[in-house]
Amino acid sequence: MGIEVFVADEQSSHPVDALRWMRLAEAVLGSEGVKGDAELSILFVDEAAIADLNKRFLGKEGPTDVLAFPMDEEPVEGGRSPDSGGTGPGWAPTEPSDMPTLVGDLVICPAVAASNAPDHAGTYDDELALLVVHGILHLMGMDHEDEEEAEAMERREQELLDLHHRGPVTH
Repeated sequence: MGIEVFVADEQSSHPVDALRWMRLAEAVLGSEGVKGDAELSILFVDEAAIADLNKRFLGKEGPTDVLAFPMDEEPVEGGRSPDSGGTGPGWAPTEPSDMPTLVGDLVICPAVAASNAPDHAGTYDDELALLVVHGILHLMGMDHEDEEEAEAMERREQELLDLHHRGPVTH
């Protein structure tokens, strides 16, 4: 299976190249040391949808550019309902190593990205690339709560963007 990235575009105001962002996410996860079977989902939504999520999960008003939802560290126990266990027909215990690592979910708003791009990353595509990388780094445990963390995260973002989005500079 390897690293699998699922991308869904649930907005129509700005074009999204789902395959491009899937490939970028796969490359960034690999560079961040994610090995074996791993899953990540990226959802592109409109301003109303991301504003709702921002309010519901962070208590903040209005739309934002990206939200990162890491998965719980503990694997979810499988089983039959309602008793969530037992040895019914076809049941076989799942080995923890057989389960994919569920990295998490990224929710990105292309409308906010397009609005921020001129004063932030430059182009719309550069802004989307930055949001994919930024969101994945959050899922990997990085943050920007204090100045030192912010500088380390920004440095890593630029390294990953140079490696997987901008490509090496050739003369």
